[in-house]
Amino acid sequence: MRRWLIGILLVVAVAALAFFTLAPGMLERGMNKVDGKPLPTVSERARALHQTLTIVDLHSDTLLWKRNILDRAERGHMDLPRLEDGNVALQILASTTKSPKGQNYDANGADTDNITALVIAQLQPIRTWNSLLERSLWHAEKLHRAVAASAGKLRAVDTPEDIDTLLADRRSKVPPVGAMLSIEGLHGLEGKLANLDKLYAAGFRMAGLTHFFDNDLAGSMHGLKKGGLTPTGRQVVAAMEAKGMIVDIAHCSNACVADILKIARRPVVSSHGGVQATCKVNRNLSDEQIKGVAATGGLIGIGYWDAAVCDTSPASVAKAMKHVRDLVGINHVALGSDYDGATTVRFDTSKLVQVTQALIDAGFSDDEVRAAMGGNAIRVLKAGLVPLHSWLPDAEAEGARPPHPAGRLKDGHPSQTRSP
Repeated sequence: MRRWLIGILLVVAVAALAFFTLAPGMLERGMNKVDGKPLPTVSERARALHQTLTIVDLHSDTLLWKRNILDRAERGHMDLPRLEDGNVALQILASTTKSPKGQNYDANGADTDNITALVIAQLQPIRTWNSLLERSLWHAEKLHRAVAASAGKLRAVDTPEDIDTLLADRRSKVPPVGAMLSIEGLHGLEGKLANLDKLYAAGFRMAGLTHFFDNDLAGSMHGLKKGGLTPTGRQVVAAMEAKGMIVDIAHCSNACVADILKIARRPVVSSHGGVQATCKVNRNLSDEQIKGVAATGGLIGIGYWDAAVCDTSPASVAKAMKHVRDLVGINHVALGSDYDGATTVRFDTSKLVQVTQALIDAGFSDDEVRAAMGGNAIRVLKAGLVPLHSWLPDAEAEGARPPHPAGRLKDGHPSQTRSP
């Protein structure tokens, strides 16, 4: 009997070891795919131009998964070697902490969560099993550990000065890649505004208020009620702007987007998604919303998966970017891949030259390609990372919105009068 018991325990132990070792990778392979469809031939002109670009991607979920970002992986869409291959200067890495079971674009409740099982299966620290805040802090810790182990190849970026240093150092023979932290839904505040300080201290510099469900800050485009900002949500937006954290409207309900655009004093971004004009999916922005984001001096980050552009071809990505350019000008176009976000794409980050080629094919000039692929993002990030009280009048001249709807700062503080 004792031998039988020992044998059973050994079988259970081996099965558990196999599960915790293999299951996370198998799950990711099934969720973050490259569809394998043919890609267009890249011209020598596109390759040459691509190597001169400063490329910025506004959204990737790579930190969610159990793999070392420093190592080239055979799964997923992004890691440091592939960022280097794609000539990416700055990658914004999102912390995704909760997603509902049966997740869909139409209506989801907040009472279930898929990510808890993934957290346990990946053997993350126990403190992350029941705390959304701790999950984000763990993602920040993962990034900072990778930075420390990268021998200078990966840089954490959280100030305008960090961006300047990164860009200067990219002129070297081994150009570093920058990484900035963002959050996909501030449900991780766990009802406490003070937790925003903890996230800021950990390096988070961008955040969306919602993900796939309504929370105590705002309604989600995919939630049940789809309401606007709550009083707490308004407090959070103001606190983010004061700190120098960029407000992201991705996944916000229409009412939430409208409320944010009414009160925003800093550039607002839609980090990843598409536009209704080229892909009629509810999460994509209407022309009115695009104009509203542009009025703040902000950015529209275009994604590469089917729900963003109704296809996975580079031409579809360029088509959406062209619509934004034609509607509000080139200064508001950006990349927002949603790599490693349970998406299927045509190309991973090592093949970003495909977007450069598609933009050329769509009639973009070299200067417009430079702006769309990262120049715009650099400008807006540098402006948005400055704490609100530090914003100076000449910020307006750099193409970013003044910190208050009424106009410029006076003596380092916003004017007390508001436009209607």
